[in-house]
Amino acid sequence: MPLADIAALAFFALCWLFYEQLLRMLSRESVLNTDMTIVRAAWMRQMAKRESRFMDGQLLGHALNSASFFASSNLLLIAAAAGVLFGGERSFASLSSLELIQTSSRMLFELQLAVILIVLARGLLAFIWSIRQMNYCLTIFGATPEGEGADEADLAAFGEAGGEVLNQSLSAFNAGVRGYYFALAAAAWMFGPIAMTLATLGAVSLLVWRQRQSPSAKAIHKLRARIEG
Repeated sequence: MPLADIAALAFFALCWLFYEQLLRMLSRESVLNTDMTIVRAAWMRQMAKRESRFMDGQLLGHALNSASFFASSNLLLIAAAAGVLFGGERSFASLSSLELIQTSSRMLFELQLAVILIVLARGLLAFIWSIRQMNYCLTIFGATPEGEGADEADLAAFGEAGGEVLNQSLSAFNAGVRGYYFALAAAAWMFGPIAMTLATLGAVSLLVWRQRQSPSAKAIHKLRARIEG
């Protein structure tokens, strides 16, 4: 494999596998994901105090439907990528004949597809884990005591547990969504190592901007300050 392809793959792997660590290094202040953990914890504390938790279940059900949709879409993309990967010489001949596709050998071609497949598979596993944890959170909703006679310490414990499980669930959901960004960057390898490097830089830059400088990030940060203040 050419040295340029090895360097591009190594750079991609570094950004993909260590994105969260890179984000913490680049962001000395809080970012959107960490601010949201505080907001969700506040939500769960309020959930535990409410007599009717129908609205909370509806809101979580919406997130559960979104995770299920992304997981289904991810599975279809995995099936498509796997179909091309195991298509053998016919797939290689068809795609390598395109002028924009840069692949020097069938081995490199299969490696390019395998990287896309691995990124998508990791995202699918993240979505599945997210869905399972959302179901755990719904169980906490159902088990939370109701009525004026409920013990305050019990309500606080249920609210804290709900916040921890919900944050972990949506953290996995975020990891699954990030998989799409990096899958696109991996697909850019088909157009050459320079394209892959630029696409990886673009994906990381966009993700960091959305975490730090987007209007939503700034609004959530102000809300976090209000909650903690």
